[in-house]
Amino acid sequence: MADFAEWESFYVIVAGAAGALIGLQFVVMTLIAERPQLASPEAASAFATPTIVHFCSALLLAAILRAPWHGVWPAAVLWGIVGVAGLGYTTVIVRRVRRQTSYQPDVEDWIFYVLLPTLGYAALAIAAFAASSHERSALFAVGAATLLFLFIGIRNSWDTVSYHVLVNIRRARESR
Repeated sequence: MADFAEWESFYVIVAGAAGALIGLQFVVMTLIAERPQLASPEAASAFATPTIVHFCSALLLAAILRAPWHGVWPAAVLWGIVGVAGLGYTTVIVRRVRRQTSYQPDVEDWIFYVLLPTLGYAALAIAAFAASSHERSALFAVGAATLLFLFIGIRNSWDTVSYHVLVNIRRARESR
């Protein structure tokens, strides 16, 4: 239980960052929405929605880990549920990315939208099972997954915004 309590500052920082970045993503999407519509709704559900989901996963995990549990098990069950649900969601992302036609994803996109999130959610599910016998290692795995979701969200947000600013807006200006 002592290991569990030592993570307080980490999750306070991560939760604050995730919450702020979720808000910032909404601001950016609002600003992009004021521009000419060039992207399809399918692309938004394939690329923008997963970014918010990963930020929300980081925020939810921080909340789960900072709740006043009397042991690691209730938290492990919840982070395990997040892991299994996230694995299911990554299959949804794959279908959405393949179905949309407005953008051809490159290798880097597949890594950051599918591979790394799958690894993070799998780590959560595995850490839930390992928590009873390897509490300290399980907590490090959850911390790593939480941070991974935060960094995935930051990278994907930057990628989306830079694509809209550098590619789509330039295309709109050239077509006028």
